[in-house]
Amino acid sequence: MSDSTQDSAPIGAQSVSGAGKKRWYVVHAYSGMEKSVQRALTERIMRAGMEEQFGQILVPTEEVVDMKNGQKSVTERRFFPGYVLVEMEMTDETWHLVKNTSKVTGFIGGKSNRPTPIPPHEVDKIMQQMQDGVEKPRPKVLYEVGELVRIKDGPFTDFNGNVEEVNYEKSRVRVSVTIFGRATPVELEFGQLEKV
Repeated sequence: MSDSTQDSAPIGAQSVSGAGKKRWYVVHAYSGMEKSVQRALTERIMRAGMEEQFGQILVPTEEVVDMKNGQKSVTERRFFPGYVLVEMEMTDETWHLVKNTSKVTGFIGGKSNRPTPIPPHEVDKIMQQMQDGVEKPRPKVLYEVGELVRIKDGPFTDFNGNVEEVNYEKSRVRVSVTIFGRATPVELEFGQLEKV
């Protein structure tokens, strides 16, 4: 396979033989600083005039829906906190540019001076996850059938019950609550429950 020979070549040789061949690499950054690293890398690439050797710089995120006081709020959640995906040609110059960016601790995988790219199918999976998160935001808290929950809002406040059914489309849960010794199904919104 040609990929294995390229992975074992020294960085300098790779820049000649792999010219025009961008691969995806995982860069480790300080946690919570992923967007800052993304901006810094973009600026450094522009200043160095190395746009040809770099592709996309991604901070993989998805949108999550949270219910607070009956109000839906959509926030962003990182799939891989502390990591940034960088599409680039691996040369001595590009390696040094990324490695010497503020708040970057290094590359993940391979040797310290010769990182291993991640396979294209892994990148495709991450991109699909990001797209799905934008098209259909997931709830922040996921409930499972049979799980014990506590009701924190409404007429059944402080009652415990078991989840019978979860409807993610409508952000509603049917919970079986014992009232006067009888199991009674109650339909509630995600925001009215908490895990026990």
